[in-house]
Amino acid sequence: MDQGELVTPAPLAARLGVPSGPLFFPVTAYGPDGSVDLDAYRLHVRRGVEAGAAAVFACCGTGEFHALTPEEFELCVTAAVEAAEGRVPVVAGTGYGTALAVRYARLAERAGADGLLAMPPYLVRAAQEGLLRHYRQVAAATSLPVIVYQRDNAVLTPESVVELARTEGIAGFKDGLGDLGLMQRIVSAVRAEGPADFLYFNGLPTAELTQPAYGGIGITLYSSAAFCFVPEIALACHTAFRTGDTATAHRLIDGFYRPFVELRDRGSGYAVSLVKAGVRLRGLDVGEVRPPLHEPAGDHVKQLARLIERGHALLEENQ
Repeated sequence: MDQGELVTPAPLAARLGVPSGPLFFPVTAYGPDGSVDLDAYRLHVRRGVEAGAAAVFACCGTGEFHALTPEEFELCVTAAVEAAEGRVPVVAGTGYGTALAVRYARLAERAGADGLLAMPPYLVRAAQEGLLRHYRQVAAATSLPVIVYQRDNAVLTPESVVELARTEGIAGFKDGLGDLGLMQRIVSAVRAEGPADFLYFNGLPTAELTQPAYGGIGITLYSSAAFCFVPEIALACHTAFRTGDTATAHRLIDGFYRPFVELRDRGSGYAVSLVKAGVRLRGLDVGEVRPPLHEPAGDHVKQLARLIERGHALLEENQ
């Protein structure tokens, strides 16, 4: 196809273009023996969809993509698709080097996923040319639309994102870097030279804290790890952002999200393990995290329990 032609896969872009709720990144459930617990995982996903998630991002960062074998990955994506029942799109993670990323992409397609979140290539810090080749090969491997995830060792220039946006099979761009100046340049460049329905996502940990800033440059889609264990708080915050209810947004940010981020930052890997502890606190046994992640300290879990109570009290104040 002509490289200058503008192409964006319409189905996923259309389904996510106007976010009806937070984007749900479920944790992956493990049983007492450490194996994947598909029944608990299906229940976790089903509850999230019923609570108002706009999409399910299965086996991504919060879902410990790094810790899953290809066989477990396919089982989990299949289970997520079954639990979602077509009510919302299911996007699956993919990553590592190009060959493995292609393999995971094809497994996700076979499992029935609606799209892919392409996480940074493993270990290497590649030049722009290499990153473009990598994501293009992932996009060409299946019929699934791909969202490119910028963070860590995969940072793209506005010119490169324009090239990706003009590539068949690439539907969006998720930012986990947090450089708002760069993101503004990327949005502006694609607006001028790329497809109009290209998707952008705030992918920072606990994205609600930074979403007012991302919203200022027109990015309305964001990851919500907190939705895993406090969906009612996450949904209220999303509604506040969407309706311009700054008083509610500020109350939830000041009273829940900022303290949660401060607690999360007290331990390495807490962006996953503390979220998983929160799911267990809400009554669903999803097991512990797999190594190299570790469980949060007992006192930190107690602080999380108190913070959840505080968040619910804030919701009652808003009624």
